[in-house]
Amino acid sequence: MSGVATFAGSFDVAQAERLLWRAGFGPRKGEAEALARLGLDNAVHTLTYPDREQLVGPAPKDEKGRPLAPYDAWGHDHVWWIDRMVRTSRPLVERMTLVWHDWFATSDAGVNSQRLMLNQNQLLRQHALGSFPELLTQVTKDPAMLLWLNGSDNSKWSPNENYAREMLELFTLGAGRGYTESDVRQNARALTGFRNDWKRGVGSVNFRYDPSAHDAGTKTIFHKRGAFTWKDSARLAVLQPNHPSFFVTKLWSYFVPTPPDDATRRALERMYVTSDKRIKPVVTAILKHPALYDGPRMVKSPAVFNAGLLRLLARGVDTTAYAWLGSMAGQRLFSPPNVAGWDESRWLDTATWRGRWWIATYVLKPYALDPSTATQPFDAQALLDAALDFWNKPTLGDATRSALLGFAQSALGDAGRTSWKRKQYAVMAQNALRHLIAVSPEMQAA
Repeated sequence: MSGVATFAGSFDVAQAERLLWRAGFGPRKGEAEALARLGLDNAVHTLTYPDREQLVGPAPKDEKGRPLAPYDAWGHDHVWWIDRMVRTSRPLVERMTLVWHDWFATSDAGVNSQRLMLNQNQLLRQHALGSFPELLTQVTKDPAMLLWLNGSDNSKWSPNENYAREMLELFTLGAGRGYTESDVRQNARALTGFRNDWKRGVGSVNFRYDPSAHDAGTKTIFHKRGAFTWKDSARLAVLQPNHPSFFVTKLWSYFVPTPPDDATRRALERMYVTSDKRIKPVVTAILKHPALYDGPRMVKSPAVFNAGLLRLLARGVDTTAYAWLGSMAGQRLFSPPNVAGWDESRWLDTATWRGRWWIATYVLKPYALDPSTATQPFDAQALLDAALDFWNKPTLGDATRSALLGFAQSALGDAGRTSWKRKQYAVMAQNALRHLIAVSPEMQAA
């Protein structure tokens, strides 16, 4: 027995929807219903043990129908990843890739190479549900991270503490938890030795570990002495007693908006340690926990919101506008604001709301009905039902449904008895209802 509580309530379509939004990018048409029929255990199993990935749907393109250029063109990397979120058959793997991008936040603003950022992205995907110590080891030597946190500027002649500090503060232990300034300095010495060359017109190339640049002397880290190397640095960090509590609490926060209770945290820590610090068992337990289903709603990040709307409509990516719209909404992929990642408390505020509204606008553009030619029933309830059908009947609360119905009634009431108004107002109301559903509280959070 793991000692971690499991949701014992009815696993219906509403619970399946929430699972698909928390552990992926929302349902495609019919997916929530199919998942609900499996029951909780089997539903989670399909996410944590997916088949080989298939990208479903047409390949992404820009506004002129050309293939994306994610290595070169501004914003194409963001749109390329949105497309993967939309078309993937392994949503949890892709969602965990997004988690690790935030956890090990690296930005093209400092790396200056979309190619290296995309290579790191594939690294995170490869280890998404594997061993955390192995993931940390691979990230430590990753070229994008070496550039971002000055790892390849860290030598025995001129130690640089940037990565050594963030490894402890942000990646493995938490600020002020179990390490000292001396540990940071000694850790930096252990991490010396990575180098790269600068090639004119290309940038940094030939990333390598050079033993001659490594400080081979004795270091003292967490009261342990040895001639530690960069691999020892990663190993010692995850062996520090404060690491398991940091890991499970931070990982939990990506799926549940309220902290775990003490009993749950301790049980997840035991699970993590006894599984040799593997990620999948902890994620599995979180996805089955009552707090995920009984707890409050969780605001979707702009990328999840964007990809989820497209998945709901089975619409592919055919515009690069989602890159600047992501910036407007507060999340451009491959460009987190700092090494601590994005501030989730800013997903919905007066500065970012307009971007989310415009994301819905661009998603809906191909489906806009022309009031001069289209027809819709002059009936508020029928219009609302049709708009809900358009979005594959998302689960909306009574207050939202009432507000939407009231809007439709008011819109039709303004038409009076004028025939052309009655025809066109019904069509315009349908367009508006689709948009209002897309930006409703239930679609902004799950």
